[in-house]
Amino acid sequence: MSAREIVRLMNEEEQAVMRALAAAEGAIAEAAEQAAAAFQRGGRIIYVGAGTSGRVATADAAEMPPTFGVDGNRFVALIAGGTAAGGTAIEDAEDNVHASITALNDLKLDRNDVLIGIAASGSTPFVVSAVRHARQKGVWTCGIANNRNAPLLESADLAIFLDTGPEILTGSTRLKAGTSQKLVLNRISTAAMVLSGKVVENLMIDVKAKNAKLKDRCARIVCDLAPITRDEAWDLLESNGWSIRKALDALRAAAPSS
Repeated sequence: MSAREIVRLMNEEEQAVMRALAAAEGAIAEAAEQAAAAFQRGGRIIYVGAGTSGRVATADAAEMPPTFGVDGNRFVALIAGGTAAGGTAIEDAEDNVHASITALNDLKLDRNDVLIGIAASGSTPFVVSAVRHARQKGVWTCGIANNRNAPLLESADLAIFLDTGPEILTGSTRLKAGTSQKLVLNRISTAAMVLSGKVVENLMIDVKAKNAKLKDRCARIVCDLAPITRDEAWDLLESNGWSIRKALDALRAAAPSS
């Protein structure tokens, strides 16, 4: 096949991802509601995965603090092989059924938390053992897998089956399966934060202004929500620690009462 033919085939196959997400819409929404409830009661959303699934989970958890201004311990990703596996494949780590249980015990898992296990095969020992352990402790669990009737789906309180079909490279689940998992976690975490009041209209009002680009975004958000100029928004944010919420509160406090 030519490069163009390979790309076209991959594009055609990728359409199965969106069909799979549409079919699982109800279950994904339920997972988002459970995640929102856990967050609002002070619990954590804990992802558990191995290989591609673990790296997808790590990326989603890492993006929550800058996007929604949450503490770094509210979304947690446990990946087989530890943090080193985030950038280097450690394939044998996924068979360790005790490592995930030890990691959860170190986190002091409790019933305020929810646990979401992700595995394309749905049979990864590291992930399945974590879900079973969490459920035994009374923690709500969700399993996300791309194989029907997989042990992970049968072990969790909520099963999210993503029917993406065979990969064009047999067994290379970094392709359709990995893409579908990333999109599901996007939906769960984003919807959970919207339900938890971290968004006004379609604006991220708790975004952390850690660089020039994000400071500019904060100023634009304030301008979208209040009738002031960009310079006024910038000055207001600077005097309120670059907190959009505090800036808007200051504007409301300064407004003449009717």
